Amino acid sequence: MTDNLKFSVTDGIGLITLARPERMNAFTFEMIDAWREALEESRRSDAVKVVVVTGEGKAFCSGGDIIEMGDRLEQEPRQRKAELFERVERIPLTLEDLDKPVIAAVNGAATGAGMDMALMCDIRYAARSARFAETYVNVGLVPGAGGAHFLPRLVGAAKALELFWTGDFINAEEAKRIGIVNEVFDDAELMDKVLGIAARIAKAPPLTLKMIKRAVYQGLRSDLRTSLDLISSHYAVVTSTEEHRAAVRKFIERTKKG
Repeated sequence: MTDNLKFSVTDGIGLITLARPERMNAFTFEMIDAWREALEESRRSDAVKVVVVTGEGKAFCSGGDIIEMGDRLEQEPRQRKAELFERVERIPLTLEDLDKPVIAAVNGAATGAGMDMALMCDIRYAARSARFAETYVNVGLVPGAGGAHFLPRLVGAAKALELFWTGDFINAEEAKRIGIVNEVFDDAELMDKVLGIAARIAKAPPLTLKMIKRAVYQGLRSDLRTSLDLISSHYAVVTSTEEHRAAVRKFIERTKKG
């Protein structure tokens, strides 16, 4: 791990905090490696039911560190591809394998790859002061962290292209309106609200959470018949668990008591 990224587990919630506030949480390769380690640990550990990602200070994440990037301007294309695919892009690929809920608590500016890191989470909540921008165009780059994959699926191709081509900032309310964030909270309430939501989700049966996430994402990539076939298999599995049976018995008992 690194001092610039914190990871803790409390009551089923794995909290990843980007902790480089003096640089608006711009990530280094060291931070990326620690981020991946935290996600891998969250995947393996039964103690983690839900993952929450946030930033320290006034920013969520300003993307890759441009100053560090300047040190690599003379690298060959194969080196630049390798550093992206083998380091930064490990985050979305690791998240692809993490079948537990992942929530972004966007506490401030989320720009460039920092915005993309929020997009690749399952759901996003924003502080009222949060701002979003796909700023790659400002430094002659393409969205290399997965934004070109995730953003169109949330807002449609035309809006995504507008945001990529202009680099314009949008505020939290606009991000909610176009489907980037689920809800906007006052800054002082953000973490309490998000951790409260995470705590509620963490109380659900872990297998049910995993099966729902798998069904939604696989459903986006398949036809209706395949989706129904998949969910019927999931249904058969979860109904065989003691968690399901206990929940049904509890519901029946409550109903009888009126």
